[in-house]
This record gives sequence, structure tokens and C-alpha cells, in this order.
Amino acid sequence: MFEYKRADRVGDLLQREISELLIRRIKDPRLHSVTITQVKVSNDLRHARVYYNVLTGGPARESVEIGLASAHGFIKKELGRRLRLRYLPKIQFLWDDTLEYAAHIERLLKKIEHDRESTGNH
Repeated sequence: MFEYKRADRVGDLLQREISELLIRRIKDPRLHSVTITQVKVSNDLRHARVYYNVLTGGPARESVEIGLASAHGFIKKELGRRLRLRYLPKIQFLWDDTLEYAAHIERLLKKIEHDRESTGNH
């Protein structure tokens, strides 16, 4: 049976809280279209990788990175105030390229299908 580790629970909690901060507390327009897609916390709960992406039509990736760097101190302070953890994990924001990768795979599959149809091989 799969055991739900404490690191996973802390990751879920961080994802919820950071998303809440981005929506309700942070006024930076560069961050309004940001979605926190996943948070991975190390087993010792010292490090958290926060993966994010931007909704279609949102600001450029570089602009969001600057906005997150600017808001990092505020986010950390608010998390420390809101969460009851012995140690707040060191937070690292990382671009989630899952959507781009999925789109790339889909384009490759369509090209293969198109090539098969044009050569008559089914």
C-alpha cells in the first residue's frame, strides 16, 4: 500500500498556501497569471522545489521569474507566519515545462501519423 509521506503533505500545504498568496496577497501584476503546478519537498523537509507555469496570454516567463524573485522574501515571511513547521523549507521556484513537453510530443505523434498517411502505410 502506498504511504503518503510527510514531505508530500508539506508539499501539498505549501502549494495551497503559495497559490493563496499569489491570488489574494501579492499585488504584482506579473504574478496574476501564475499557477503553482507542483511542490516537491525533500524527505528532510529542508528544501522545496516549487514548480510554476503561466496561463496562456500571461506575462513572459522572464517577467514572471523577476516577479517571483521580488516576492520571494514576502512569500517566505508569510509562510513562516501561517505554517506550524519547525523549519520552513528553502524555497526554489522552477519553471514547469510539462505543458511544452506534452505539446512537443503531440506534434511529433501528429507528424508520424501524417507521414504514415502520406506514404500509404497504416
